[in-house]
Amino acid sequence: MGEKNLKKSPRNKTIDFNLTEGHEYADRVVDAREVQDYKDMVDKTINGDTFETVKKIPDHTIDLIVVDPPYNLSKKYHGHTFDKMDMEEYSSFTRKWLEEAKRVLKPEGTIYVCCDWETSMVMGPLVGEIFQLKNRITWQREKGRGAKTNWKNSMEDIWYATQSDRYTFNLDEVKMRRKVLAPYRDAGKPKDWQESEKGNYRDTSPSNFWDDITIPFWSMPENTAHPTQKPEKLIAKLILASSNPGDTVLDLFLGSGTTSVTAKKLDRHYIGIEQNPLYCAWAEYRLEKAENDRMIQGYADGVFWERNTLAAQKTERTKKQES
Repeated sequence: MGEKNLKKSPRNKTIDFNLTEGHEYADRVVDAREVQDYKDMVDKTINGDTFETVKKIPDHTIDLIVVDPPYNLSKKYHGHTFDKMDMEEYSSFTRKWLEEAKRVLKPEGTIYVCCDWETSMVMGPLVGEIFQLKNRITWQREKGRGAKTNWKNSMEDIWYATQSDRYTFNLDEVKMRRKVLAPYRDAGKPKDWQESEKGNYRDTSPSNFWDDITIPFWSMPENTAHPTQKPEKLIAKLILASSNPGDTVLDLFLGSGTTSVTAKKLDRHYIGIEQNPLYCAWAEYRLEKAENDRMIQGYADGVFWERNTLAAQKTERTKKQES
């Protein structure tokens, strides 16, 4: 038999280089042990243990924290393994980093914590104990295999909390553009909706259920080989709602860099901490690409679009390339 052809299709944009191939990006990563001052952390990808590295961030300096911690599942992460804990141990692990998050968050700051259905039972009560709990967002994760002896897991949670009663929430920045299927007119004019050559639509206020998220796949430029990568569109909603341009966004478990990349695209500062050096290199590669490409799939014209309605976004991309 001949050798298996492992060459990727030209359309396959998945980021999956090793540290040798990506040495120039690995060289840009900051070793946590070399951080001497807070300014060494801003707009940087930092490779190190989260619990040790976060201690170098001064009290009350972060505007927004977005955290996608390891779910309590035994899982391999390219040379690193997370072993499932009992609930008491996982609760202790979670409390430890939540308390550090509270210390570094500004009095008017916000935190979002991602989790699956099972860890949500631990996360919600702890987040509510340490912060002021505002809501639970549930989003549809449409990708994944079915289960033979259980219902397929296609939903995940994000717990939304603040440090105090003073916090940022930019409602107009996170409107959802939806098609109007039964348009109502008043005196012949559209009522509470807009008419365009591309169809009828209404910009609606977002709820705490999101069914418009596409999980990154092989032909999307943001896609990496990270097993639990979050979409830029998902994180963009959190950043736009709960921070302002120039604010600093912290991710304590950066993974392949989605929070930092999305923050950069939206003109925020970022700090990303990740223990896996390979994922840090992937993050730096993505950050370099974000210098010239600020597009976020599913977000255009200042609104979020329903899934698989990309025509307007492609038009917007063409306009920017021609300008």
